[in-house]
Amino acid sequence: MAKPNYQYEKRQKDIAKKKKQEEKRLRKLEKKNADLNESPGAPAVEPVTPQSN
Repeated sequence: MAKPNYQYEKRQKDIAKKKKQEEKRLRKLEKKNADLNESPGAPAVEPVTPQSN
């Protein structure tokens, strides 16, 4: 009977866990950027033009 390869199983589980965490991090980052771009309370940045005296 074949012996189970626990190290391989653990490595695959860790890879899946890290992939899921990275996807979650990217989703949060996208949501944060979308909220910043669409928030009505944020002051609009207008380009500053130098005035001549």
